[in-house]
Amino acid sequence: MAGRDRGHPSGRWLRRSTATLVVLLFALAAVSYELDLGKRWLGWDYPSPVTEPAEVAPPPGLTLPAPETAPVVAEPTEDRAANPAAVRRALAKLVRSKKLGPHLAVAVDQLVDGKTVYSAGAGLVIPASTMKLLTTLTALEAMGPDHRFRTTVVAGATSRQIVLVGGGDPLLGRAPEADDVYPPRADAQTLATATAKALGRLGRDSVRVFYDDSLFTGPSVSPDWPASYIAEDVVSPITALWVDEGRETSGLADRVADPSLEAARIFAQALERQQIEVRGKPRPAVAAEDAEELAVVESAPLGQIVQRILEVSDNEAAEVLFRHVALAEGLPGSFEGAQQAVRTVLERLGVDTSTDVILDGSGLSRGNRLSPATLLSVLELATSEEQPDLRSVAVDLPVAGFTGSLLYRFETGDDEGLGRVRAKTGTLTGVHGLAGVVTDQDGTELAFVAIADKVKIENTLDARALLDEIAAALAGCACGATP
Repeated sequence: MAGRDRGHPSGRWLRRSTATLVVLLFALAAVSYELDLGKRWLGWDYPSPVTEPAEVAPPPGLTLPAPETAPVVAEPTEDRAANPAAVRRALAKLVRSKKLGPHLAVAVDQLVDGKTVYSAGAGLVIPASTMKLLTTLTALEAMGPDHRFRTTVVAGATSRQIVLVGGGDPLLGRAPEADDVYPPRADAQTLATATAKALGRLGRDSVRVFYDDSLFTGPSVSPDWPASYIAEDVVSPITALWVDEGRETSGLADRVADPSLEAARIFAQALERQQIEVRGKPRPAVAAEDAEELAVVESAPLGQIVQRILEVSDNEAAEVLFRHVALAEGLPGSFEGAQQAVRTVLERLGVDTSTDVILDGSGLSRGNRLSPATLLSVLELATSEEQPDLRSVAVDLPVAGFTGSLLYRFETGDDEGLGRVRAKTGTLTGVHGLAGVVTDQDGTELAFVAIADKVKIENTLDARALLDEIAAALAGCACGATP
């Protein structure tokens, strides 16, 4: 009995020591894993499957086949001409429909050389939002697809003043958005946070906020727009400083009367949340040219903004780019300056605009007039291998049945239109149009314009469907010329 009593504590101690040792080993293994101590202390350097997947060796006994060349998904097509007679047969019945009204223009060019293979109807039409093709193309030409718009905060006239300076960022938001929002957007809240840090480094915790929207000049509302556009929240006043395109809340249709003041107010509120006292209300001012820059946020590249404008037919953003074309060409950032600048850039690119009437950048004005030839020339420039900086205007067009303003279109007509047609829509009351590019069944690449601008209200849906069917007929056509 005495011997058992003496051995009993020793057994318990051994079991407890073993358990403690196991726990310590597991703890050390966890710490080593979390802190990567094996690599640092023992020289272990296992490649990461996340950052170095190609360096990770297969498990013992596993043999992997040698990589093969990926199969060709689609053979490259040769540039080929169209057969005008075949194009005519594909479209003849559709363009005769009375549902399209008495004023219709339909034109088709072959992209191989820009030759017109079909033309019918009016010489000039109201373009509606197909005008955005001109605006975005000239913006890309004047500024380049990598250009970014800067919204800055600079020092004011005294040490207690700062100036929020609008750089004409069309997509500036009031607050950060989700990471999956495309294109990514600069915002007033992030700018306020950066400004507060800059002020903190200067030892300032109280400022007066001024705002400068002088980059754009002239009226903020086109004299060629009906007054109802502003009264009924169709479009915002166009300024060089706004958030959420002058809307009261992101995504809502309600517009504010003074987008620049509203942007400054939102910025000031965000600054106060960063423990900076804002004295008084924001007031307009013009920043000194040599003012010290305190903070800045930058827009997405212009090429991404162009994609957004074309996909959703963004009127406000298009009007901002319209002004920027003028500034890039050394003209005032006004409607008049932009009208002249867009013509200048297009003529420099070889587009004849002599018969056109260009009043705005969005196509909201019913006074605009474009020839189908102008729209076709723009599309041909955008698809040219010699103009890679302009390609967004073609490749980022809405895709029939899949994206943007064509997401719920092309429900009738040849099924080949789905996915094969890329086009910009154009819609005003009584005006319906498409302008874009399509590849037919022979691989023939075509640019097309189809606009009807005297459609009766009761024929709206029928006319829109007929335009879809015209484009789809080109996609379903074997219109290639016989070699």
